[in-house]
Amino acid sequence: MAITAALVNELRQKTGAGMMDCKKALEESAGDIEKAVEVLRKKGLSAAAKKAGRIATEGAVGSYIHMGGKIGVLLEVNCETDFTSQNELFQTLVKDIALHIAANKPQYLVPEEVPAEILEKEKEIARDQALQSGKPAAVAEKIVEGKIAKFYDEVCLLNQQFLKDPDKKVSAVLQELVAKIGENIKVRRFVRWELGEGLEKKTNDFAAEVAAQAGLN
Repeated sequence: MAITAALVNELRQKTGAGMMDCKKALEESAGDIEKAVEVLRKKGLSAAAKKAGRIATEGAVGSYIHMGGKIGVLLEVNCETDFTSQNELFQTLVKDIALHIAANKPQYLVPEEVPAEILEKEKEIARDQALQSGKPAAVAEKIVEGKIAKFYDEVCLLNQQFLKDPDKKVSAVLQELVAKIGENIKVRRFVRWELGEGLEKKTNDFAAEVAAQAGLN
């Protein structure tokens, strides 16, 4: 894939890294933006990565209530200063992530929060399926790795594809705003309630309803 100036600039906007560093990272990742971001972070060249360790104790608590009161979301997003917490871009991000949580039902913030027993159960199921299909043990373990990566993408907020821009993960959207604003920004915690959750009732596709009412379908 050709490394164009537009691609380099896009990576610069995401990470705040230098032009040549971005070009080299894109060459190493064959033009894949997300992989290039990881390359820069590992090298400590991403401005967003450098800011990640800074203390963020300001921010905002956002909420979203699905029409009719069927779904409710509360989340806390932190930044470094009260000034940034009032920034329109920051406030929009908080609202958008609240909407995303309502529609996409993440269960955890990051993979590290997934309980060990749940992770082992997922691995066991994936391994059994692979072995029962006749795959050799070594191949089965590779399949397990892939299944777990997909599991994380489904249940962890920061690993999910962003509702308003499915080409980006939620983590990438956060990194972009860090690069624009120049402060560490992170989602600290969230909770999602769904009316009648855990009770026996008809199944409704609330995620589709939320997306439709937000004009995203």
